[in-house]
Amino acid sequence: MRELTSHICDCIDKSESIVLASIISRSGSAPRTAGTRMLIDREGKGIGTIGGGLLEGRSMNKAVELFETGHSYLLPFDLTHMDVAAMDMICGGEVEVLLDLVLPTPENRKVFTRYRAALENGEKALLLTAARQGGGQGVQTDHCVITRDGEVTGSVHLSPETLDELLSGSQAFSIQQVITQPEVLLITAPTSQPKTVYLFGGGHVSLPTGYFASRVGFDVVILDDREEFANSRRFPFAREVRLLPDFHSPFSDLSPVDENAFVVIVTRGHLHDKTVLAQALRTRAAYIGMIGSRTKRNKIYRALLDQGFTQEDLGRVHAPIGIEIEAETPEEIAISIVAELIHERAKLTP
Repeated sequence: MRELTSHICDCIDKSESIVLASIISRSGSAPRTAGTRMLIDREGKGIGTIGGGLLEGRSMNKAVELFETGHSYLLPFDLTHMDVAAMDMICGGEVEVLLDLVLPTPENRKVFTRYRAALENGEKALLLTAARQGGGQGVQTDHCVITRDGEVTGSVHLSPETLDELLSGSQAFSIQQVITQPEVLLITAPTSQPKTVYLFGGGHVSLPTGYFASRVGFDVVILDDREEFANSRRFPFAREVRLLPDFHSPFSDLSPVDENAFVVIVTRGHLHDKTVLAQALRTRAAYIGMIGSRTKRNKIYRALLDQGFTQEDLGRVHAPIGIEIEAETPEEIAISIVAELIHERAKLTP
């Protein structure tokens, strides 16, 4: 969001309008997650992506029209019925895209400059967009920035009850919120970036784990060395799917795996789990979890201790992975894993 916000500020400084396209709702297995954003200029050129394909193409075409109408627009897609065939998508689901026409007004300059400063300074803040229904799907949008201590920059009027609702909850400044009120839709864009779950293994546990993780605000990256498992058709909700040559150096081409990263190890065998775990322990990941029994865990731990790892290193690992709920099926195991991810993510929120 930092790059997009800087570009918005540049456009405002040049007295140019720009459309900020945001996925504000998603159901089923629709591509990309709610909160995904891109910019579209007057010529129909885009920065960023909301999933590609005809969904993005239709959004870009409609965005160009808005420069003439002067209004924003709510664009729905039903990928479970007629749109799914036309868009060459097999995932199904429903998506709603807000095409927010950001005009180069003094008010928007003040708001987006404040939001850019919060992004650059690592400050906890929300960009709030209020969308009021007009004729048809046309809407009027206003913006403001809300900091964690309740400071508001911008002219969006908020009742004390609404402001409290926006700021409450441990994840209020971590994941997008959409609040429907009479005649207005409130959408937040937090400065905190989504945490990334790196799922090593694309098998029967990985599929529901990735899906549930994406539904609760994590970015999901799938990594496997089998083409039949490492593909976007199997994981349409993932931000990225990587086909690895093997598991010997799976972290080598990833973005820095740091305090925003959650590593989930659910490969198809003990040897691969051990290989990935050894490398995960050399990262600064906020969370490392490995599937398997205590017997398997202890065997792998002994091997890693022989390789020079310490008990302190192994103390970082959640194994067996997940919270204890007597889970048996892949879906139940996935729920236990994602519940633990949510819990660990909440601990990172100051």
